[in-house]
Amino acid sequence: MTSAPPWRRGPVEAASDLCRERRPARPRPTDDQWSVCFEVCPPRTGDDIPDQDARRVGMARRLTEARLRFCGLEPLVDDARLIVSELVTNAIQHGTGTQVTFTMTFRDGFLRLAVHGETSGRPVVRQADDDAERGRGLFLVDRFAAAHGGTWGTSDDGTTTWCTLAVPDGRP
Repeated sequence: MTSAPPWRRGPVEAASDLCRERRPARPRPTDDQWSVCFEVCPPRTGDDIPDQDARRVGMARRLTEARLRFCGLEPLVDDARLIVSELVTNAIQHGTGTQVTFTMTFRDGFLRLAVHGETSGRPVVRQADDDAERGRGLFLVDRFAAAHGGTWGTSDDGTTTWCTLAVPDGRP
């Protein structure tokens, strides 16, 4: 006896079946890429970002965590969330445009996290004073990337900042 199609069953039963149908037993993130583009408030002066944009940073962190967990890459979740938070925040704070695009790519045993925004210059690692509340973001990105056998950098025009992390256990 064949069960009814998902749209003819209850919402919980149907959603559960759809997840089983779409999610392979062992997801393989090889050459896999996805992006999300979102609007941000127009450029402004000052260090604080509007609440609406702060929610965008939180969304990017949650998407990162969900995708990594889906792919069975829990060991990367905490550090990747922090990196994405820093990169998206920098794009919002220092960008001159009204859109930011976050891309996550798996290729050749590396996870690549990239954030594209309109910027007027290339980001650099700063040495923040001990009591400073800001200014350590790219320092942290650099350290976490190195700890995971990766690196970070920017595109030639400075509009995209990216970071790579080696995928643990040689998984694709």
